[in-house]
Amino acid sequence: MTHDPVTPKTPSSHSPTSHDLWLGLDTGGTFTDAVLLDAKQQVVATAKALTTHWNLAIGIGGAIRNVLAALPQGAKREDVSLVSVSTTLATNAVVENRFSPICTLLIGFDDAMVERSGLAKERGGMIVRITGGHDATGDQSHPLDEAAIDEAVRQYGAKVEAFAIASHFSVRNPSHELRARERVRTLCNKSVTCAHELSSKLDAPRRALTAALNARLTPQIRHLVEALTEVLAAEAVAAPLMIVKGDGSLMKASLALEYPVETVLSGPAASVVGAGFLTGLKDFVVSDMGGTTTDVAVVRGGRPVISPDGALIGGWRTMVEAVDVRTTGLGGDSEVSFSRDSRLLVGPRKAMPLSLLAHQVPTVLAELRLLAQQETLPDFPAHFAFRNPGREAPTHIEGLDRRVWDALKTHPVKASTLVNSVAGLHALQRLADAGLATIAAFTPSDAMHILGRQSGWDAEAARLGAQILTVEERNTRAARTAVTVEALCERVYEHVVQASGRIILDTALAQDPAIEAKNGRFGTLGDQLMHDVVAGKPFSSLLNARIELACPLVAIGAPVGAYYDLVAKRLATPLSIPEHAAVCNAVGAVAGVVSQNVDIVINQPTFKLFRVHDPKGSRDFNDADQAIAYARDIAHALALDAALRAGASDPHVTLSQSERRAQTAAAPDYLAEAIVRATATGRPLAGHDAP
Repeated sequence: MTHDPVTPKTPSSHSPTSHDLWLGLDTGGTFTDAVLLDAKQQVVATAKALTTHWNLAIGIGGAIRNVLAALPQGAKREDVSLVSVSTTLATNAVVENRFSPICTLLIGFDDAMVERSGLAKERGGMIVRITGGHDATGDQSHPLDEAAIDEAVRQYGAKVEAFAIASHFSVRNPSHELRARERVRTLCNKSVTCAHELSSKLDAPRRALTAALNARLTPQIRHLVEALTEVLAAEAVAAPLMIVKGDGSLMKASLALEYPVETVLSGPAASVVGAGFLTGLKDFVVSDMGGTTTDVAVVRGGRPVISPDGALIGGWRTMVEAVDVRTTGLGGDSEVSFSRDSRLLVGPRKAMPLSLLAHQVPTVLAELRLLAQQETLPDFPAHFAFRNPGREAPTHIEGLDRRVWDALKTHPVKASTLVNSVAGLHALQRLADAGLATIAAFTPSDAMHILGRQSGWDAEAARLGAQILTVEERNTRAARTAVTVEALCERVYEHVVQASGRIILDTALAQDPAIEAKNGRFGTLGDQLMHDVVAGKPFSSLLNARIELACPLVAIGAPVGAYYDLVAKRLATPLSIPEHAAVCNAVGAVAGVVSQNVDIVINQPTFKLFRVHDPKGSRDFNDADQAIAYARDIAHALALDAALRAGASDPHVTLSQSERRAQTAAAPDYLAEAIVRATATGRPLAGHDAP
């Protein structure tokens, strides 16, 4: 089953009633955002709360309480009839390799298939190969070894939190996967993922990898949904809960518990939907700059471009259909540092801005003042770290990581008192990556506070951090002239502008089929031109040259107001920073639609025998037209059912088909294979209409 995103500007007849409010939520790297939309699809309230990575429900609860406190006159929380959330939970879990233990049953896989899947590299947890599987026509290759399944469950059932099942050619005949699931559920109560339910495309190894990833994410999504449900109940919000998928469409939270892998890239997808909704544009490039990353995507005809190869997350090449987004570790909270050759670096690591740290813990100002007065600085002078609240002592870490963890406190401590080597800093960073600790350092947000282009946190802490960095740079370069704080901040600003422009150009080039490019590059001369364009430099003393986008640039995210006027100017493109750009992802979380696709394949096991691969059982026809008609009926019914199950209100279905024809002397133009696709789309059920 696959999915098409839709980003309508004009809602269907199932928009909120005059007394309804829709609540959208987004968990970003720094902030959790909340918005309320009214019956006219207008944003009537917005709010933010700091994201609590160690427990997302805390930040989400804070954002919900803050936005409900800003309810418009005459509205009450009982008017909230729909809640939808985009979440980084699944994406972060994959990137940070935070998984639950699972058992993967591979039916009919040989050694080469297991190797190609990548499951043997600890990605599949416990792996058990089972005899069985089918061929390309859906015929059984070997009988299913049910005794081996039972033994695997007895051996691993108590040790894992979920099972994944993948059978060879299950998209042609899923009976072995379905029977294996029956056996697992008979013997234990753990959740089970079947690979054929995640994708109808061929490629059993990648389908198995996707199924294993889905199984490993199930407990994390369950915890999030349970926490959200508790928060909404505590706030007296009784409304259906939806989750944004990686393609920008929505599904009920109960379905997300079964298919959590579909929520990877949920955040970037919501940004694309929100950008289209707020601007009304159909063709544009959207750049979403948050605290941690910048995500860039292309929208054509009102729909985001979908990655043709499946979402690539943390080295996992999945079969999940998701927005084709380019991500770089560049955000308002990217750490500013110097390389070994004294070059200024911004990112890719995230840090808590010093201005925010001092805003929350004013006592760090005294330590920053002392550091700023020193000419000889300790290692990592402008870094602080602390344990994240609510995190228990981890049992899985050892060695240097354990010693650094033991030295951490629940209040901010200078990094130089925690570690005294680069290896120690790396250990501290690993603890931060695992969500156990937070590191604070100088960031672009601090630089913008100093330059007067951002406010709200402690500007003195930002300036002290910049002073420390200027001393560090002067000592590193052995420079005779002092570097001013303002000059350093302007360099940080320029670095962010250039890096932002480059990722936008790389994304646009990668989406252009007319340019044969690798990683968005098109030769040394073109690369130099791109460099000069984003830097605002002349390309040649004899040639005037520029690169401009052929469509508008939409910039969203809290920091973009400080940077993107200059980015757009250098790219010679119209810029749109819509109202509510700072909470665009939360808008996108609730502005999307429910959309489900079903593909039905028709092929020929023998000449002029047309087999329709219905998930409930294949059916053969002697006439191609009859086979296609049957496939269209099946696809229509399955897509409609899938959309209703995902939470759609009165979905409508469209049908399309692609054919591959062959030429022979006996039959000059006969149907070799056909794929019928049914797309069911509808607005989400809300309020009393939802079950």
